Amino acid sequence: MDPAPLDKKSIAAYIQSLHQLTGIPLGKLQRYRTVGKLINALEHPYALELTQKQLLKVEQLNAFLQSHRVLQWGEENAKMKITSPDLAGSYFSAFLSGLRDRERFMVAFLDNSHQIIETRIISEGGIAEAPIYPRNVLKAALNCDCSSVILAHNHPSGSLKPSLEDIALTERMVAIFEPLKIDVLDHIIIGGTGYASMAQLGQVPKAAEKEATYEMITLKNQEEPEAYLPVLLCESVLDEAVMEEEWER
Repeated sequence: MDPAPLDKKSIAAYIQSLHQLTGIPLGKLQRYRTVGKLINALEHPYALELTQKQLLKVEQLNAFLQSHRVLQWGEENAKMKITSPDLAGSYFSAFLSGLRDRERFMVAFLDNSHQIIETRIISEGGIAEAPIYPRNVLKAALNCDCSSVILAHNHPSGSLKPSLEDIALTERMVAIFEPLKIDVLDHIIIGGTGYASMAQLGQVPKAAEKEATYEMITLKNQEEPEAYLPVLLCESVLDEAVMEEEWER
């Protein structure tokens, strides 16, 4: 069911609060409301032609909202178990959803019951790419004494299609962790407010297909979302119960 639209009083209160927190003129916010979604004032502030001071205020507000979502999620899921792609996607969305100005690569380290031991930001890059050093992932995994890992990163463009580099990194992580009996359960891609599971897409190998290497690999962001992705999902997604059963083994 779609949520009920906001009433005029709520919209007016939102505009007033945004004005007070950022210094963006009320008239500009009112005009922007008529040509686009008001929430985009935070996600795409450059569209409003703001001053440097106003842009800085918007960045600070976005950082606060991001931190709040993460802290709220942490309190609600302090001892969370990730036992399915949907849970993994929801979990990483709290960290990566709406992140449009840079690409961030993260890893969740899990114990043998799939409870989160720790989640770390491994690398951050620019809007189009992020350098990943596999040794850093391996070092963090050994420090956590984990049994499995879930990889995740965002595509600032909003695309949910795995790039060739995304696939190559996933295969490399499987090859690195296989001798240590550490499972790579999934690689989650966050785009906008959505997410895709490479495990559901059949792009996380069950066993190493190539020899492990440790050279840096650069994740590159897809520029345009691909319309055929839902078709791939329909063809390759495993039944949710089957996927959960595999993760629980």
